[in-house]
Amino acid sequence: MNKKFWGFVLTASMMVLAACGNTGSTDEAASSTSQSTVSSDTLYVGVTNPMGNLSPINASGVSTRWVQRYYFDTLLEMTNPLEFEPKLADTFETDDNQTYTVKLNPDANWTDGTPVTAEDVVFTLNLFANPEVQTTGLYLTALEGVNNSGKLEEGTEIPNLTVVDEKTFTFKTKAPTDPNYVKEMIGTNIFVQPKHVVEEIAFADLDGSDAFSKPTVTSGPYKFVEYMQDSHMEMTANEDYYRGAPEIKSLFIRVMSGTNLATELQTGGVTFNAGGGIGEIAISDIDMVSAVEGLTLKTQSSWTAQYVYINTTRFDENIRRAMTHAINRDTIVDNLIKGNADVIAGPYSPASPYYNQDLEPLAYDPEKAKEYVSKSDYDMSQPIEIMVPTGNKVREQSANLIEQDLEAVGFTVEQVTYDFPTTLEKARAADYDLYLGGIAVPVDPDLTSYFGAAGGSNYANLNDPEVNALLEAGKSETDSAKRKEIYDEFQVMMQEKSPIVPLYSQHDVIIKQDALNGGIKEYWGGSLYDVHEWTLN
Repeated sequence: MNKKFWGFVLTASMMVLAACGNTGSTDEAASSTSQSTVSSDTLYVGVTNPMGNLSPINASGVSTRWVQRYYFDTLLEMTNPLEFEPKLADTFETDDNQTYTVKLNPDANWTDGTPVTAEDVVFTLNLFANPEVQTTGLYLTALEGVNNSGKLEEGTEIPNLTVVDEKTFTFKTKAPTDPNYVKEMIGTNIFVQPKHVVEEIAFADLDGSDAFSKPTVTSGPYKFVEYMQDSHMEMTANEDYYRGAPEIKSLFIRVMSGTNLATELQTGGVTFNAGGGIGEIAISDIDMVSAVEGLTLKTQSSWTAQYVYINTTRFDENIRRAMTHAINRDTIVDNLIKGNADVIAGPYSPASPYYNQDLEPLAYDPEKAKEYVSKSDYDMSQPIEIMVPTGNKVREQSANLIEQDLEAVGFTVEQVTYDFPTTLEKARAADYDLYLGGIAVPVDPDLTSYFGAAGGSNYANLNDPEVNALLEAGKSETDSAKRKEIYDEFQVMMQEKSPIVPLYSQHDVIIKQDALNGGIKEYWGGSLYDVHEWTLN
């Protein structure tokens, strides 16, 4: 089998799709002054999920990581599920599924004119792996010398990560690994950083540094200009972009409520919504917007999953199963989302071929919920807090239904609300009882980051030896059919352990002005690959 980059495309039967997209949160935000018409040189993008910390190595939330793709490039882009195209990397090759050679684009430069080099990539990967540096995601766990937290056990340099020449580097995984897993994790998730800028900053100062929050040295099609929290982000075209100067010269990302977004799409104040769950309009507005002349609306399956996270250190398995049986997911989907979502049985979206089609969602059954309560020593008199991020009306309304369902079987429930960055901070610290949130499942089915003991996004605080073993087995298996069997078993086990109550996967609604040539793709995760080629009539 040809392992080379250009020839490596998996068949449709093996495909797994996930949005690059969404943690399942949309938050309240301010709106800028409306534009009456679509400008021929400015792209106005609407988001309802505000960007948080702009650190390219420790970003909080999918909205932030999405906007960063405008001004920072990754090595590869996944334009369709498990179909990879070059960005900073011209080639990404392996002959044995363990040792990789990556050659960078010879024309790739930083915006200050210096070349993007192998030294930059090696520096960035070592930065992610350094235990003294706070980073997001577990993108490096397959590499030699790196633990399941994505960090080095000793030293500051990843073993066998080597600069060959200015535009070439090599690395090695712990064992033979599915190349698609490596390409997704390392190729598409890591924003390469300019070594000559970042190495001058102390680790403790990185997140607050201008290099991260107001970056002037970047590699993407657009250059950062300004960010106003909960209001907007402004960018301008990188005329020296190595893949070609953008046709649209200015970019203005507007943060607003879903109601305002629907209005602004109709009036021309917004050219298109971000999609992927981070630019959502209200369900009640879909029919109205779809009837507007000059707008194109497309509804497609989403690869996001919404959960009630349960803090497993505070509730035993019986109580967790009780909560799952107590919540009527069908009511949420039918009444609040008007059928524009699928009830899910486990952590994956039903659109994924890795979704266990033989596994039914645990039934809504209040009497069975009470039976599980009776098996537990949990003190039902103490109140339970459910943490809800603000800004997503469907989520807020579903929280009310969930509260009613839980109280109907004997729980005392109190809702607490925070903005999304605060919610995420508390979730990471396991400082909650229940948390209403979600994830964008990666294309590869590995969910170690979300449910492994050392996972950086293990909000349920799950540390179960059986779950850990299955996740490790799935990550190390190179045969796709065998991996499917492992992840089928994993989903069954997750239902038994119940660290989450799987709720639904909401369908994605993407809307754009007909004046925009670009912006809507079947696979939202790769939607920005050709943004430099988009035009406005």
